[in-house]
Amino acid sequence: MPANIQRGHSHPLGATLRGDGANFSVYALGAERVELLLFDRPSDERPARVISLDADNHHTFRYWHAHVGGVAAGQAYGYRVFGPHTDAGKVLLDPYARAVDVARWDRAAASRGGDNCATAPRGVLVDPHDYDWEGDRPLQRPIQQTVIYELHVRGFTVHPSSGVSTPNRGTFSGLVEKIPYLVDLGITAVELMPVMQFDAQEAPKGRTNYWGYCPMSWFAPHSGYASRPGATAVLDEFRAMVKAFHRAGIEVILDVVYNHTAEGGRRGPTFSWRGLADDTYYLHDHDGGYADFTGTGNTIKADHPVTRRMLFDSLVYWVEEMHVDGFRFDLASVLARDATGEPLPDPQLIRAIESHPVLAGTKMIAEAWDAAGLFQVGSFAGDRWHEWNAHYRDDLRRYLRGDPGSARSFVARLLGSPDIYGHEEREPEQSINFVTCHDGFPLADVVAYSRKHNLDNGEQDRDGLDENFSWNCGVEGSTDDLEIDLRRLRHGKSLLALLLLSLGTPMLSMGDELRRTQRGNNNAYCQDNEVSWLDWDALQRDAGLHRFVRATIRLRAELVDNGHRSLHETLQQVGAVWRDPDLAEPDWDGNPRCLAGTLRAPDGGTLLHWMINAGDRSCDFALPEPPAGQPWRRVLDSSLESPEDCCPGGDGEPIAASHYRLAAFSVALVRVPTTCARSG
Repeated sequence: MPANIQRGHSHPLGATLRGDGANFSVYALGAERVELLLFDRPSDERPARVISLDADNHHTFRYWHAHVGGVAAGQAYGYRVFGPHTDAGKVLLDPYARAVDVARWDRAAASRGGDNCATAPRGVLVDPHDYDWEGDRPLQRPIQQTVIYELHVRGFTVHPSSGVSTPNRGTFSGLVEKIPYLVDLGITAVELMPVMQFDAQEAPKGRTNYWGYCPMSWFAPHSGYASRPGATAVLDEFRAMVKAFHRAGIEVILDVVYNHTAEGGRRGPTFSWRGLADDTYYLHDHDGGYADFTGTGNTIKADHPVTRRMLFDSLVYWVEEMHVDGFRFDLASVLARDATGEPLPDPQLIRAIESHPVLAGTKMIAEAWDAAGLFQVGSFAGDRWHEWNAHYRDDLRRYLRGDPGSARSFVARLLGSPDIYGHEEREPEQSINFVTCHDGFPLADVVAYSRKHNLDNGEQDRDGLDENFSWNCGVEGSTDDLEIDLRRLRHGKSLLALLLLSLGTPMLSMGDELRRTQRGNNNAYCQDNEVSWLDWDALQRDAGLHRFVRATIRLRAELVDNGHRSLHETLQQVGAVWRDPDLAEPDWDGNPRCLAGTLRAPDGGTLLHWMINAGDRSCDFALPEPPAGQPWRRVLDSSLESPEDCCPGGDGEPIAASHYRLAAFSVALVRVPTTCARSG
């Protein structure tokens, strides 16, 4: 054994700087021999050094390890695994690599048998502790004060109109340049679509996997989001971004994909997990193929102890070393399946995540369903999880477009979905309310398209949801008809106002405040172009809508009373009454198109009265008698032009009349000043 090659240790997994070199450890089930390949540069086609790890000296149980002297941060490396069920020609990526170089990556070569050394991804050794955080810590903002903004790192700033400096467009540094915009808008947390290294080549021919829901690593930030070349530079850039967000009072939530990998099904590439421990990392069906509960060709075996350990190690790493504030778990219900794929009645993995001491202060958000029909919204295991509430999105869209029988569910969504979360002492804030997200139409398309238009994706329009609960307001797609455009604007503003003032935790989708359109594409995962990018010229074109959203977020904050209380605590449903425009009991079975609701705080404080007109003509609403004879004051009317459409910071225009006329496809909110209400 060469003097600078020591036995090493099985723990920790991955490549770790230690002493005068580094310890390398990898889990390889069924391997008879493993080679550690060291490259002078990540771009080199062949390794400069091949270190054979034999079973006698470098093997503990199913872990292969060695300490290699003389290596330092920046060292590129990979593995070859030899055994009866492996392809020894494949160079494999360390699943624990903290940085990944994909400059030479070729998905097709990894999908064929034989040697792919020249085009395989390489892990890169880094020192995760070599960074000055300057006292930064995760913010741990109370969920009651949280307004989430989901965005795509590249799509947010890559458009030439973004005003971001050219080298930084589409990068983590580009986001830093746009922090003042987000602060001014009033959001308190960004939810970043996948930022772990993903396979951009997993897409139809001639297209790019833009969204990134195809992970190649659970530890390394995506190198394509760095403004400077090099697999290690992206770490500092990501951390600088997090630090800048925290300085601005904004949390960073990561959309994480622990349910599948980019290796796909039987015909997919072998570049890491499959070549190291296929039976450990993936669920298999009765025929020996890959179980597919994700719609991607494979499913992670989350119930296996080795896979579970890697998942926890990843989460802890992103909190401790990268300072992120929370996670949104893509297809989280996959994590509630056992080693055979069956749903678990009480999945311990889910409970272990929320109770882990390092993760205890982070935000945990579940997309509480998977692609195989397991739908757990309202019943996701655990006590601290928040959930994407798909019922909220669908029920608001259904009611406002006029679907029969949708009125009762619509009202329940505004009140924090008590039919879903009114059990086990769950608070409405556990509902992440949204009317749009990356998956589906943006808001401008919800009111401009009645069906999907996905031919550009190259899948013959078979991809994407067929039912979007959308309404084109009279004409499919773009139009010069000013009346239809006004109808769309009012409809969109109404959805945004309801979202931001409902009980629960609101989430906005990137560009909805600027009427970003995807031209009818409701599955733009492979559209790395202007279909998906945010056109910042809209900030001038739709300045009124932007101001309306900004003002409504501010109004929400005022209703929370600037404390740690939630909107739910401030406006509990004490005496909450929903009525028709004449203040009579609504005909729920008749699907009323106009509804009014009164909510009062338990201390007799702030009184709010909602008026919602989902019909196609204006409606006169009778106003209830305000307390102490004080006048109602209008604080929001989505049918009005800016700045009269939302008036935070004061008590709004007084209303002397006994009725309020509300235009079609609009919502209005009136209130009694807090001091007046309390005096009564």
